[in-house]
Amino acid sequence: MKHLSLGQQLILSLLALALLAILYLTFYHSPLPPPKEETYSEIAIEVVGEVHAPGIYLFRNSPTLKEVIHRAGGVKGAFLQENTSLSDVLESGTRVTISREPPSSVTNGQPNRGNPDTVRIKLGRMGANKLLVFSIPLDLNRVSVEDLCLVPGIGESLAREIVDYRRRKGGFRSVEELKNVTGIGEQNWKLFQTYFKVTSP
Repeated sequence: MKHLSLGQQLILSLLALALLAILYLTFYHSPLPPPKEETYSEIAIEVVGEVHAPGIYLFRNSPTLKEVIHRAGGVKGAFLQENTSLSDVLESGTRVTISREPPSSVTNGQPNRGNPDTVRIKLGRMGANKLLVFSIPLDLNRVSVEDLCLVPGIGESLAREIVDYRRRKGGFRSVEELKNVTGIGEQNWKLFQTYFKVTSP
């Protein structure tokens, strides 16, 4: 049996150490980054009225009016008005109300026989209680005293102070302006700011 020389043993030892170092760096020192999880904001839209499945629907991206009506099962046995833009994109918190509009008995001076119903579509906002459930900010220039009382930490007296301030100032220009309302201040403003947004007064 042939024995390895001292030099050959040294070379094999160095190769073994190099291999161990490569394995360590590959699997322990620099592990592969975990796959990124897909993140998105849910868009909540409420549909009520003349659809087959009224309710609140969640979307990954801002949907068009047509997509929302389709998710709600479509309109019940009626035709949409010709001037209705089904391509309108809706923002989170929108409330779509679809109501039936019976055909007019006379069209252009002639009796209207057998024409199908049309529907009227009205866009508004979901109720404050539903907006808060889906973490959708309330508009400081639109909320009522009752709406404000739904926000944790705001009682009736503070809600009235906010509404009175809005009336005196002609509306809020920013959420930060809440600091100026009696009873709120810097500390409470930090707690409340995520519950509100401001649109034009």
